[in-house]
Amino acid sequence: MLLRVPHQGGCGGRGPECHPHRRHLVHDHSLPGRFLGSDAPVSIRLADVHKAFGKKRILKGFSLEVPEGQTVAIVGPSGIGKSVTLKHVVGLLTPDEGTVVVDELSVPDLDRAGLTDLRRRVGFVFQFAALFDSMTVGDNVAMALRRLADWDPPRITARVMECLELVELDGMSNRYPSQLSGGQKKRAGLARALAPSPRYILYDEPTTGLDPVTKSVIDRLILRMRDDLGVTGLMVTHDMTSAYRVADRIVLLHDGKARFVGSPEEVRAAPDPVVQGFVTGNPALFYGEAQ
Repeated sequence: MLLRVPHQGGCGGRGPECHPHRRHLVHDHSLPGRFLGSDAPVSIRLADVHKAFGKKRILKGFSLEVPEGQTVAIVGPSGIGKSVTLKHVVGLLTPDEGTVVVDELSVPDLDRAGLTDLRRRVGFVFQFAALFDSMTVGDNVAMALRRLADWDPPRITARVMECLELVELDGMSNRYPSQLSGGQKKRAGLARALAPSPRYILYDEPTTGLDPVTKSVIDRLILRMRDDLGVTGLMVTHDMTSAYRVADRIVLLHDGKARFVGSPEEVRAAPDPVVQGFVTGNPALFYGEAQ
């Protein structure tokens, strides 16, 4: 039987009483507290976020809500700001304007200790797995536990084996990344993100470069994170097949803003030509407004 490692602390790691080093965000009641009719409370919220790199404006008032226990997919063309959005959630980037809130705490206002605590609860699956070639799969998965958890080696080893079993990489702990297929590397990256028993997982293009069968395997594991472990997920992708398969809600990022938000069924039926242009791969529709 696979068991989740419990979150540390009697308060479950949430609320200002658990984190005295953080500045608690005063809730803005003008922001919706529920997500498009969902009964689940919002765990991640971006409101009117702006971000520019030099003169290039990437996010121009982007807003997003991720309900607890659901998976939300941000879709859009490459280079439009999807991965930039993920980096704001874990405090790797700070917005020029707007708010980024996780568990009702303002991410830009967290001090170093607060950011470390946040990152204990947020797993990150990188686009190309980002495994260290000189380390075994087991050591790659154990990295976060050695950095973020005060665990003895036997406990770390047991957790590594548990996570590898969960992503169907049993018996591969002593292999090196060069000995893995592309799909196996993705699964090892997912096991590493899962190792600290995060409340959230951020998926950065998790199916990029994979064949259709392997994509289905990765999608099934993402669904398992949500359904079996209760993990809240935020995924960025331009793979609509994957987004339809795993997402509770899909957000189309267009010209720096959320152009459309809806269920997979609502996205398919959306009358907006920009939405249809993207999901059907029709550039004339997608770029029609800009031209």
